[in-house]
Amino acid sequence: MSTHPERNSVGYALAPNKTQAFIQPSLIQQAKEHNIELIPIDPSKPLIEQGPFDCIIHKLYGPDWESQLQHFSSQNPKVPIIDSVDSIQRLHNRVSMIQVVRNLKLPQRHQVLDAPKQHVVSDLQQTSSSNDDLIRDLGFPLIAKPLMANGSDTSHKMYLVFDKEGLDKLETPIILQEFVNHGGVVFKAYVAGDYVKCVERKSLPDLNEDKSVTLKGLLPFSQISSLRVEENSEFESVEMPAVDFVEEVAKAVKEETGINLFNFDLIRDARDANRYLVIDINYFPGFEKIPNYESLFMGFLLDIVGKNKSGGDRENGKQDQHGKGE
Repeated sequence: MSTHPERNSVGYALAPNKTQAFIQPSLIQQAKEHNIELIPIDPSKPLIEQGPFDCIIHKLYGPDWESQLQHFSSQNPKVPIIDSVDSIQRLHNRVSMIQVVRNLKLPQRHQVLDAPKQHVVSDLQQTSSSNDDLIRDLGFPLIAKPLMANGSDTSHKMYLVFDKEGLDKLETPIILQEFVNHGGVVFKAYVAGDYVKCVERKSLPDLNEDKSVTLKGLLPFSQISSLRVEENSEFESVEMPAVDFVEEVAKAVKEETGINLFNFDLIRDARDANRYLVIDINYFPGFEKIPNYESLFMGFLLDIVGKNKSGGDRENGKQDQHGKGE
């Protein structure tokens, strides 16, 4: 029997492909079992005329939508909006995103959390001495990423660069980031409020020095599988990071950003088993890719609407998500 007998209305504003992937029949059914009604929001109509809502979740962008959120919040200051537009935008720029990682405050423990070294390059035709300093700091191979990480097709165009000739083929502005061997495995931690689920996925393969010197130019991430490197046959038996460590990182990201729905990509340095690096943080990722995502997400929604209706303070700035900065 549900502990929330009163029906709660949660509006969702998502792109069509996101709606199709995330709002599965299994999620709708579990929502009904917990007296939550998931209501689609039509962004082409005034938000203020839709609802009423006990909570809004969204992943839409643009000035019109931001204006609608701001107007709705001014008229409905007690309705949580997940999440703040300003907070989300911090994750859309790879400079401010990595700065989030550098700002994190974690309890003292034997695991070390770090961020990869990176440089923003606005002109690759600058003096050779400047490029030499950059290459000396990052080394080859290095990773090239677009400055923006807003989910657009362009933001996903990433490359592994092996030499100066490869650098010359890149368009600027661009982020150049050190490549860290990490056993070909990335740990993806999905976070919904206080709920955290970590899974492992295959990643870029390790590259030894002998292999690197035989590779020339650059290679798009989409073609990395063409690299003839030894596959990690032990992938299925990879040791996961300690649960409490992942949860501490998740809590620290929440406190630093004020965001409730995100995931972060964590790699383990192949040279130091206690050194981890956060290489990416994404807003409202594909939760549907993890097992039993419905239960995780329902727990989160029940927390949000329950705390809101009880008048309880939300942790980590959740009380500030009602429109400040939107």
